[in-house]
Amino acid sequence: MSFSIAGKTAIVTGAANGVGLAIARHFLEMDANVVFADMDEEGLVREIGEEASKDDSRARYFAGDLREKLSIANLLSATIDAFDTVDILVNASRQVAYSEALCPEEDSVEQLLQQNLMTSLRLTQLVAKRMIKQAEEEDKPCQGSIVNLSSIAARRTHPDLLGYSISCAALDQMTRAMAVALAPHNIRVNAVAFGSVMSASLKDTLKIKEGCRDDIIRNTPLARIASATELAEATRFLASEGSGFMTGQILTVDGGRSIVDTVSVAAH
Repeated sequence: MSFSIAGKTAIVTGAANGVGLAIARHFLEMDANVVFADMDEEGLVREIGEEASKDDSRARYFAGDLREKLSIANLLSATIDAFDTVDILVNASRQVAYSEALCPEEDSVEQLLQQNLMTSLRLTQLVAKRMIKQAEEEDKPCQGSIVNLSSIAARRTHPDLLGYSISCAALDQMTRAMAVALAPHNIRVNAVAFGSVMSASLKDTLKIKEGCRDDIIRNTPLARIASATELAEATRFLASEGSGFMTGQILTVDGGRSIVDTVSVAAH
């Protein structure tokens, strides 16, 4: 059983900061070819621009709004132009927004379904088609792996996170549905649901909410907030052949948070 992704080509979305950046960097360190994708071009240039400019680099970056179909198509084209194939997709682009549950104008449901569900679904569909096509062209079995980034908010919500919770629950169900649909093509689809992990959104929340850090640590059995790198390692497991008989699974990485968490603490 191998957890190696060396020589594989991966697309990682949301890769300009936070969890997406940690995953993309970790994959690069594990000798994969990695396309860092995000709409924040300035962040991409700052984080990976110098490395990506080298002719022999295994890193590239793509800046574009992946809510737009043309950007999704261009991302895939840029990946194939750079590395010829795509073997792994990590849908790590996500948005957290607060909701007013009784105010349709401020409930953020539609916005977060678009960002956290539809973008991942459309990219999954397009990349899966490419994985199938390249396997046929090379006359070998397809071995694609798709990993979605979800949250424990899908199961344990907070009143202020209505839209986020709904979008994460929808993403989990999309993961299971696509796993079944793509299984005949030997493309695996799994997800990582996380909590108590230092994401970009959690960093922002800790800056403005006094006592939030202590609340999260108190409600996490392992009594700490994990680094984004720890989440990256779990994602690599799902992307590798070490999880070769896993599909349609939602792997929880939260320090035990969802076992005991109450709705009084937001599920970051």
